[in-house]
Amino acid sequence: MLSSPRPIQRPQSLREQTYQVLRSAILSGEFLAGSRLVETQIAEKLQVSRTPIREALQQLQQEQLVVADENGSLRVVSFSTADAENLYRCRLVLEKESVIEACTKASAEQLDKIELAIQMAEKAIIQETNQLTSYQLLHIDYQFHRAIAECSGNPWLTLLLDQLFDKMALLRMQTVQQNLKVMEIRTEHREIYEAIMERNPEKALEALSTHLLSSQARVIREIEQLKSQQK
Repeated sequence: MLSSPRPIQRPQSLREQTYQVLRSAILSGEFLAGSRLVETQIAEKLQVSRTPIREALQQLQQEQLVVADENGSLRVVSFSTADAENLYRCRLVLEKESVIEACTKASAEQLDKIELAIQMAEKAIIQETNQLTSYQLLHIDYQFHRAIAECSGNPWLTLLLDQLFDKMALLRMQTVQQNLKVMEIRTEHREIYEAIMERNPEKALEALSTHLLSSQARVIREIEQLKSQQK
């Protein structure tokens, strides 16, 4: 837990800083899925009182990144295969809208940004995936999908995807740490990008659907394998 001490800097809001530190630790996998979050231990590590810790954990509960178990203890949320299916269904609905909009509205600069995200993923795989952390690899994937959403010009769509990607990051951290090959989606990303470049919404939708459904299958397979190993 919180492998290196990171005392909170006093000039800023303690609650906000505490929230950001805990949120980052959860999304990066420093706190593993299902791990218990103990206020006293976190307060000691961050060198703050329990009040900002409690407030930060309450906010994380509202965002459903932290949940209370049957004993009332707070834990990092852990996703099941059913959760994975539902999250991907939500992604598919939202990202279909973003990719259609991208086909008609993407500017040259926005297209360059999408391609840059693909190039970053290609470079990461070619140079050796293990040079980057799981969290960094997931962030590269996130940048690609968010760049497409930004083309829509719809800030609410982007906001909803941001909120969904937080849950997706946790879901993916459950699997990508065990098998980094689940991140080898460069070809799928490039097919989506090329369809957007061609201003072809039908082709883009097909490529996106294939990509997300394939990703869903890979993640669910990894979750099932992890559960079988734990028995």
